[in-house]
Amino acid sequence: QVQLVESGGGLVKPGGSLRLSCAASGLTFSYYGMLWYRQAPGKEREWVAGITSDSRHKKYADSVKGRFTIFRDNAKNTVDLQMDSLKPEDTAVYYCNAYNAPRDLRYWGQGIQVTVSS
Repeated sequence: QVQLVESGGGLVKPGGSLRLSCAASGLTFSYYGMLWYRQAPGKEREWVAGITSDSRHKKYADSVKGRFTIFRDNAKNTVDLQMDSLKPEDTAVYYCNAYNAPRDLRYWGQGIQVTVSS
C-alpha cells in the first residue's frame, strides 16, 4: 500500500521559513517524479513545485519561484520543500504527490496545513 506522509507544517510569521517533508513508502520511489501542490480555502488545488526522479530537473510555479526549493533523497524516500520568505498568500494545505508518467500512476498524501500570519 502506497503511503505519502507530510510533516513540518504549522504557523509562521510573514517573512519566515518552513521546511515540509514527505516520506514515501510502498512504491519504488526512484521511479516517480515528485510534486508539491497546495489548496487555499475557497480555491482550487494548484501545483507548486516538481522534481524529476533523478533530481536533474526542478520546476516551480511563478508564485513561489525564488522563494521555495524542492529536494529529494532517493536513499531515504523523501522529498522536501524548503519555503522561505513566506507570505500570507502561501497559507494553504500542502500536498505531496508522486507521479509515474509512463504508467500514469499518481498518489497523494493527506495534506498538511501551512499558515502564514502575524
